[in-house]
Amino acid sequence: MKPQTAPLIVRTALREAFAQLRAAGVPSHTLAAELLLMHALGRDRAWLYAHPEEVIRDSEVHLFTSLLARRAAGEPTQHLTGKQEFWSLEFEVTPDVLIPRPETEHVIEVVLDRLAVREIRAGHKQTFSGEGLQIADVGTGSGCIAVALAKELPGARIYATDISSAALAVARRNAARHSVSDQIHFLESNLLDALSVVEAGATHESQVTRHQLLFLDLIVSNPPYIGRREASTLMREVRDHEPEIALYGGEEGYELYAELIAQAGAKLKPGGILVLELGHNSLPAVQLLLDVPLWTNVGATNDLAGIPRVIAAERL
Repeated sequence: MKPQTAPLIVRTALREAFAQLRAAGVPSHTLAAELLLMHALGRDRAWLYAHPEEVIRDSEVHLFTSLLARRAAGEPTQHLTGKQEFWSLEFEVTPDVLIPRPETEHVIEVVLDRLAVREIRAGHKQTFSGEGLQIADVGTGSGCIAVALAKELPGARIYATDISSAALAVARRNAARHSVSDQIHFLESNLLDALSVVEAGATHESQVTRHQLLFLDLIVSNPPYIGRREASTLMREVRDHEPEIALYGGEEGYELYAELIAQAGAKLKPGGILVLELGHNSLPAVQLLLDVPLWTNVGATNDLAGIPRVIAAERL
């Protein structure tokens, strides 16, 4: 933003911010400028465009100027505002978690579709609340998948695992924000390791036993799937600011799927469902892992760009 000799109004602030972020090569610079001004003013988009002549207070100008400089330098908008929408819900995000992406909503859609088909096959009613379901969300990060499923399936019990204690802290806050803390049990775990010792009847993550295995109806995951060899091709917002542990799945990007699918095969009930998000080029490698007699009804779903984004299968 340029130094102002006259009071700064909303219209001028937006126009100058658009130009500054565009010059800095910021993707979706118009949206970024709007979101940052909304955050600085504590207003929504409708208010901005309904009050173009509103004078911005000096303290708000200072905050907005600082946010623009940080965004121009590459910090993600979501880290600056501390939030991101997913499945029509607002989630807290920090540098400790992957920023929820719109394409991950396809994971939720596939889960709900697969569960609905299973209920129809079983002759049950189509309005399904998830009563009695045991679900695991592997690599929960911000908790966006677990929370979205908890809202859609209020009768289900969800185990959300992550190897990062910092990510789990964010996920717990998001569960509390959306009033589903009692439904989701958070576990620090590498993939599904911790679920080998969770008692099926436990009501708190500290209540574990080594004498009883937990078997699941559904396992869902958006695992790290970017290859380290691709790091130089990533946008700076991703490469420099999002947690490496949530981004990289090995040198090629699909290395984690083999262990995750093997663990899922051991922990799903017969007829249980596995739903995984895919990297842009990982379908062939992952599909091959499911091309064994243990799995049936394997299918991939494309995102809006036509990229295979989700793969689902059922355990025999």
